[in-house]
Amino acid sequence: MPILSLLPLALLAAPLPEPRAAWVGRSTLAPDAEGRWIPFDLTPGNQIRFTMSVDGRPVTAILDTGVSYSVLARRYADAHRLDVRAEGRATVIGGSVAIGRVATRTIAIGAVTRHGGSLAVADLPAAATGSALAVDLLVGRDLTAAYALEIDYQARRFRLLRSGSTPFSGAVAPLSIAPERMIYFSAVVIGGRTVAPMVVDTGDGSAITLGAAAWATARPAAGPVTTTVSFGLAGAVVNELAILPELRIGTAVARDVEVRVEPAGGFSETIGVAGRIGSGFLQRYRVLLDPTAGHLLLGTTSATDSPALRSTSGLLLALSGDRLKVLHVMRGGPAAADGWREGDTICAVDGTRIGAAYATSALAGWSAGAPGRVVTLDGCDGTRRRLTLRRFY
Repeated sequence: MPILSLLPLALLAAPLPEPRAAWVGRSTLAPDAEGRWIPFDLTPGNQIRFTMSVDGRPVTAILDTGVSYSVLARRYADAHRLDVRAEGRATVIGGSVAIGRVATRTIAIGAVTRHGGSLAVADLPAAATGSALAVDLLVGRDLTAAYALEIDYQARRFRLLRSGSTPFSGAVAPLSIAPERMIYFSAVVIGGRTVAPMVVDTGDGSAITLGAAAWATARPAAGPVTTTVSFGLAGAVVNELAILPELRIGTAVARDVEVRVEPAGGFSETIGVAGRIGSGFLQRYRVLLDPTAGHLLLGTTSATDSPALRSTSGLLLALSGDRLKVLHVMRGGPAAADGWREGDTICAVDGTRIGAAYATSALAGWSAGAPGRVVTLDGCDGTRRRLTLRRFY
């Protein structure tokens, strides 16, 4: 189980000020594309992380359909002494960030090779993936939208195919590329009402995120509300959090879906959308995103009917060396009632010390454990506290 609640990366929403050809270059698809699967792992923040190449060098990347133009880490550009041209600022979750542009010769991602074009350049902090390791690149719409993008979350692999390919059958939902924002758009139905446009954002580790106006429509269909924290390139944002008993996307019916709610004037409202469909929702399915063909496919998997993972502790945590750090105390939860605060640290859980392997160990599941369980938490300041888990949203 991820240490953090699922954390979204940034959405680089503003179209960039260069002629299109200067950014996108010329892409080709290999004839053996069907066999060019790209293996990936999920970051602690629930994003798709994999390896590809830029100008012949291997880079660690995240697949992020919520980014209009792929973004190279400024750290990487500096390390390789790349010529970065300043391009102003772009809108992201949490505010805005300075961006640059760097020209590229070749970019290779699975069966696709791009010749020429550019990458945006911005700071990509490790916190945006919920990991101690920063990535080099966010792979956005400019590298993927011309193709059918198939994501097999169960097998931890994806591939790029010719548009119009249908490698599996499934529920069908509309999909397009927004002409102004240049990102993937679809729609959902909540409580019988259509909520649109919704960004389909594989770089957002959460399930469903709604802006304030869309939430006003969806609120009667949701359960009790608590709070959570999200991270974008511009920093942390506190959102409300609830569970929707049912949500429809095209012909797919999903039950027990986590929804995050942005405050009035939040990111979704800033860029003129209703919200986002993130990786936390998409990973219930086998997914095919094909905006050129105008649809997405959602194939049933063993995870399709899995209930939303709920915190029963009310603590959202990050691993920092040999300790857990409290990033957020959820409103109305057991931790809030017991006086826990942001910044508190934990060095042992039920007598087991926190180590580097914690994130992938069975121990990490304690914060969403069975209601009624009493967990002993040793603070790094020498204090010992007991927390009784319960369901609160």
